[in-house]
Amino acid sequence: MRPVEQAVRESFGRLVAILASRGRDLAAAEDALADAVLAALERWPADGVPDRPEAWLVAVARRRLADRFRRSKTDAALEGSLAILAELSIDEPADGAAFPDERLRLLFVCAHPAIEETIRAPLMLQTVLGLDAARIAAAFLVPASTMGQRLVRAKAKIRDAGVPFAIPEASELPERVQSVLEAIYAAFGSGWDDIAIDGPDRAGSLAEEAIWLGRVLTRLMPDEPEALGLLALMLHSEARRSARRDASGRYVPFSEQETSLWQAAMIAEAEATLRRAAAMHRPGRFQLEAAIQSAQVGARLTGSPGPDVIALLHEALWARAPRIGVAVARAVAVADATGAEAGLALLEELPGDHVAGYQPYHAARADLLARAGRAEEAFAAFSTAIALTGDGAVRDHLADRQRRLLS
Repeated sequence: MRPVEQAVRESFGRLVAILASRGRDLAAAEDALADAVLAALERWPADGVPDRPEAWLVAVARRRLADRFRRSKTDAALEGSLAILAELSIDEPADGAAFPDERLRLLFVCAHPAIEETIRAPLMLQTVLGLDAARIAAAFLVPASTMGQRLVRAKAKIRDAGVPFAIPEASELPERVQSVLEAIYAAFGSGWDDIAIDGPDRAGSLAEEAIWLGRVLTRLMPDEPEALGLLALMLHSEARRSARRDASGRYVPFSEQETSLWQAAMIAEAEATLRRAAAMHRPGRFQLEAAIQSAQVGARLTGSPGPDVIALLHEALWARAPRIGVAVARAVAVADATGAEAGLALLEELPGDHVAGYQPYHAARADLLARAGRAEEAFAAFSTAIALTGDGAVRDHLADRQRRLLS
């Protein structure tokens, strides 16, 4: 990876946060950073990588903001951005803010009540963590064009309505925290799911960054059980990363993973974090998801709890968070506890237009149909799941399952 790409990938959110923190114009900050990256691509190969690549990018981006303002003095939206230049020295580091981290502060800004609730988490993913609209759209199951339009409108809303880039008061944090949790988890999920797109290093770094933000959030809000629940959930998942592929790069499903490859220390930390959350007696979605992970890990390691307990946890999660992904996982859990036909019945209840392009639904349905002995239907469902899979290793795994139906 070239130095400029590494600097941007590792620091995109923090750099945007620095550039936009006082000007409130996210789009202008992103454009200026993009210009700085282009300048780096031209100059660094010839001049060498500067000692402080991030400071170099910020300095150039700030000059671009100033240039843009001079070219369009009537652009009132950029006045705030110019104010940044007046107030900050050119190489001022982002560290030292009263808030634990500039990115976390920007996450809470994007969760401002003036911004439409459904766009808060996607806005955070693009602005703070640098994901593109297509990746975000895939995470939220909407067309990429629709997501792109929503993000543009949200940024204009922040700029035109003067949403303050101020550190939220402690009393304001609880009403914003749910959106922040959703964004951090979506970033983690993107890093967890998209090994095929980004490669294990980039995917891992995104997941690690999400975990890091989760840790910072639990320090900022130590009495928020859902923040602890999210951290426990991410730690449980991350502990199994090495077991998801075999030595040949083939996908390994959870039930067949080599448990000796799981990170025991990370699992222990996840369990301790979940116990802290549970002690507060305020259950929530992320605590339940972490509890499911805990139960599944326990079942693999010790044989306990049984599938009936895991199915009950999924039912509790479904009651609290009735989403498509939760519904599919619940159907599989019920099938494990009571039989494949019961799980298939739950899948059949889901609206067809909601699941038509949702790969996990078709993969789960194919698996349950095969387990129910309905080979012809399973073969067709596998074909659909394979066609919707972007990960080559998962696609090969499903194709192998499909071939076995013919033997």
